[in-house]
Amino acid sequence: MFSLPPRRTTKVGQAGSLVGFVLAFVLVLFGPVGKALAAEANIAVASNFSEVARLLAKLFEQQTVHRLRLSFGSTGKLHAQIKNGAPFAVLLSADQKTPGLLVADGLAVVNSRFSYAQGKLVMWSASPKRADRQGQELLQKLSKGRFRWLAIANPAFAPYGLAARAALESLGLLERVRPRLVRGESVAQAYQFVASGNADLGFVALSQVMRHGRIPNGLVWVVPQTLYPPIRQDAVLLNAGRDNPAAAAWMSWLQDETARALMRQFGYTHQPLVTERH
Repeated sequence: MFSLPPRRTTKVGQAGSLVGFVLAFVLVLFGPVGKALAAEANIAVASNFSEVARLLAKLFEQQTVHRLRLSFGSTGKLHAQIKNGAPFAVLLSADQKTPGLLVADGLAVVNSRFSYAQGKLVMWSASPKRADRQGQELLQKLSKGRFRWLAIANPAFAPYGLAARAALESLGLLERVRPRLVRGESVAQAYQFVASGNADLGFVALSQVMRHGRIPNGLVWVVPQTLYPPIRQDAVLLNAGRDNPAAAAWMSWLQDETARALMRQFGYTHQPLVTERH
């Protein structure tokens, strides 16, 4: 029977073949290194932070190999979804209470909480007039009842709604304006009531009316922070994100100065970093 002569392989050829085999095996098993390390995380975001979160996520994805999926809603609604098994890896809450409850209920990772931002409450009118940060005209409209409807987020679900109610109580106006209150499920919906003209005035987040360090339109009254409790917003790593590299990287990146500088352009401030409290 005819057969081919045995192939002669030099030592260099043998070594090269071995290296090639190992590399091929690694590529088949793990794929390209970047893809092997990449991950995706579902992030639950309080409505007040939605616009900033979109910009932050875009920067994050440009600077890392990871991908994020953002879901928005009132803090109360997001809390309910997490309790019902929604597969979120991280919650960016509009308060500190909700992340604390999730940790206490065993639904979030102990010692993962930190305050990523402090928000500010404003009263806003979508008036075509030039923006007025002093808002004296708005305050007069509110106190003298020169409006049809006043929009706030529902205090039962939204921390900014709680802050709005506290501000009205501090001003001694809550009972007077109660018949003309319209409540949005979230602060985003309260904003839409005003933007659409269905409400004349509304208490919303400063971040919703500020763009890159300025308020481009409408009449705005920045509510003195003595009139409502501080709106300290906490992030927490949820159980579904415990072993997710994208979730861990996102939590770390939120504390980076690049992220914080962008937050400040939308009116958020930062307290000294405080991790989980008990």
